[in-house]
Amino acid sequence: MQAIQIKAPGIFDLKEIDKPRPLPGEVLIQVRYVGFCGSDLSTWLGKNPMVSYPRIPGHEISGNIVEKGAEVPSGLEKGDPVTVVPYTSCGSCSSCRAGRFNACRNNQTLGVQRDGGMQEFVAVPWEKVLRAPGLDHLELVMVEPLTVGFHAIERGKVQKDDVVLVLGCGMIGSGAIVAALGRGARVIAADVDDHKLKLAGRLGAQHLVNVRRSELHDELMKITDREGPTVAVEAAGQAHTYRVAVEEVAFAGRVVCIGYAGADVSLPTKFFVQKEMDILGSRNATAEDFKDVIRYLETGSFPLQAMITRILKPERAGEALEAWASDPGKVMKMMIEFHTENLS
Repeated sequence: MQAIQIKAPGIFDLKEIDKPRPLPGEVLIQVRYVGFCGSDLSTWLGKNPMVSYPRIPGHEISGNIVEKGAEVPSGLEKGDPVTVVPYTSCGSCSSCRAGRFNACRNNQTLGVQRDGGMQEFVAVPWEKVLRAPGLDHLELVMVEPLTVGFHAIERGKVQKDDVVLVLGCGMIGSGAIVAALGRGARVIAADVDDHKLKLAGRLGAQHLVNVRRSELHDELMKITDREGPTVAVEAAGQAHTYRVAVEEVAFAGRVVCIGYAGADVSLPTKFFVQKEMDILGSRNATAEDFKDVIRYLETGSFPLQAMITRILKPERAGEALEAWASDPGKVMKMMIEFHTENLS
């Protein structure tokens, strides 16, 4: 079967590998779509500190169950359309003991610390498989990237009287926008790209700020009656946006950090004490976040087609990565299509 492999930074290979067989407790999934994530781009560029090479990327997966290993319980059946929770948890580290399995110290994410879903078939533990009969395969592949933003809003304990600033309106930021709106909050979307801001508006963000044309601080002061947003979500992964989040959040506000900045960040620490702010990390997502996203997608209100930048066949994956690297601001979601029909 075909598999996409990043052999080394900038080196792409479409290779033939053996089709996996499910072990006891595993299901075999015939892969339909796999989305490219920012971590995959970082792997391609040689900027992902957690990856080793060669690596099959991909952790945003949709497909159908085609085979069940022994010990897989009923409820998951051949032909079921599914998506995958791509993380592992050891069950024994401090995060796991606290019930925060998404932040497991020993986590291995598909496509990063272990080979991922960019192959025709993939075997995964049945506990990591989620059925969603009401969603099609394009919606299923969107579940995982949206959950990361949903989890950030949960970490920020966003409520209906909050004003939430989302810095960076890619797929992760889009998830944060949707989740915040779902809790009744008012949302300010900030980005450098008009296309992404237009999509943020379609999602329901009430205020859109292009930070290349407008002074963000001035706009925030107007929108919030000079208080600042009560929650700032950093979803851009830039040193500058980390500083903006700390500087602009309201007194007694919360800053939620999702993005990985490419360099160490120097922050004005006086605000930590003066504002008595909470600074919260947000990593991956929980099972409840996945359920929340599935329920949201089942409403049919997500502008699915507008969020898809390109769908390509496996042999064009290298082209997709090169295009993304050359102009990252223009990409919302690119994905690879492996199978066009269910063979189960």
